[in-house]
Amino acid sequence: MNNKTEISLLQAFIPVIGLVLLLAFNVYVFGDDALSGSNQFVLLLGAGFAAVVGAFRKIPFHQMISCVAENLKSVTNAILILLFVGALAGSWLISGIIPAMIYYGLQILNPSIFLPATIVICAIISLATGSSWTTSATVGIALIGIGKALGLPAGMIAGAVISGAYFGDKLSPLSDTTNLAPAMAGTDLFTHIRYMSLTTTPSILITLVVFIFLGLGQDVNGMTNSSDLLGAITQKFNIHGGLFLVPLAVIGLIVRKSPPLVALMVGTLLGLGVAVIWQKPLLAELAATPQLGATETYKVLMDAITRDTAIVTSNSMLNDLFSSGGMQGMLGTVWLIICAMVFGGIMDAIGALEKISAALLKGAQNTFQLFASTLASCLAINLTASDQYLSIVIPGKMFEKAYKDKKLAPENLSRTLEDSGTVTSVLIPWNTCGAYQSSVLGVGVGEYFIYAIFNWLSPFMTLLFAAFKIKIRNLAKA
Repeated sequence: MNNKTEISLLQAFIPVIGLVLLLAFNVYVFGDDALSGSNQFVLLLGAGFAAVVGAFRKIPFHQMISCVAENLKSVTNAILILLFVGALAGSWLISGIIPAMIYYGLQILNPSIFLPATIVICAIISLATGSSWTTSATVGIALIGIGKALGLPAGMIAGAVISGAYFGDKLSPLSDTTNLAPAMAGTDLFTHIRYMSLTTTPSILITLVVFIFLGLGQDVNGMTNSSDLLGAITQKFNIHGGLFLVPLAVIGLIVRKSPPLVALMVGTLLGLGVAVIWQKPLLAELAATPQLGATETYKVLMDAITRDTAIVTSNSMLNDLFSSGGMQGMLGTVWLIICAMVFGGIMDAIGALEKISAALLKGAQNTFQLFASTLASCLAINLTASDQYLSIVIPGKMFEKAYKDKKLAPENLSRTLEDSGTVTSVLIPWNTCGAYQSSVLGVGVGEYFIYAIFNWLSPFMTLLFAAFKIKIRNLAKA
């Protein structure tokens, strides 16, 4: 272990440079499909580069594997939470909870406040589904069409859609990036969400105010019509206010600081109970049987929380929205975390993370400079590797020790990763997020960039909090 201090900065950066180059090429080749497995393997290749450096420095292989094991142990809770999040998503879909959120969200649409309403609707749907991509590809497309019919600029509408979608995505416990950031930083999901809301809330409020004024300056004519969407939802689901008792119960558990696994398990089971009570026709349809017995009900419920579930409606735009991968759908992110831990563990074993952190800390003498360095690293990965997940994974592992050395709680890092990595990915045309959103919405990144106010405001907000030391949490003294 004494050899760790002897590694040179160049040796420490060799695996990182190799990894970033391979990831950039991999994303170029595979595009949106890079997360399906190739990125994960590239992370293992990066770990291989690190292991070669370690072998060159005479570090025993078993020592590297031991560090990997410790890394994997540290994310056990995060992996379990991810699996339970998948189960919760499936449970809340077939119970009608997620459709109810979308149903009532659509009803606040009004031409006179179309732009701020668009933000609110997309935020609600993204919060309910945990996916900014799904929100944009479904309701986002509809809102673009409605806004154009009203005579609003496409870039302005797309900016409102993206701002709302990424706000909901950041705060949703169902979101993969919201689970990934605390896993990399070493904190838990709900602590991360509560702490992140401190910067996210003022960012979205400022965004709403700006869009209210933008809307007042527009000549909006006509009426929006979401009756087709609302009708398609009520054809499949029994929608009523009682469905919100389940999310309220989960929120109550979170407020009472119950363990995340307990809150998610309770939310999943309550969702299944609600499905049995209020969504029997839908369960019978999913079971493909006119007579829904105990065995058929059990099978449908278990499939919903563990496997792909797709509910087909009369409106094609809702079909993608009303689908869930269950626990199975979270395996891609779990795989990414495991491979990132392998890379991080070997980098730690050879002393590379310690060396890189020390070098970074030389230029980060205070809290603000550390936050700024983290932000710059996330942006650099988004620009080079072109993937928001990697902009969380790589800086997360690189800076974890640096934050500990500065006696800063890990939620500081997880919040900065999301404020910097998650939201800025959509502002880069060649990033997978930017390419996806511009393609789905039919609006170029250059058109919506200035209007995606929440996305470019978030990094400035986290720097503002750091500069004035607002809500910067220190590690509790042992």
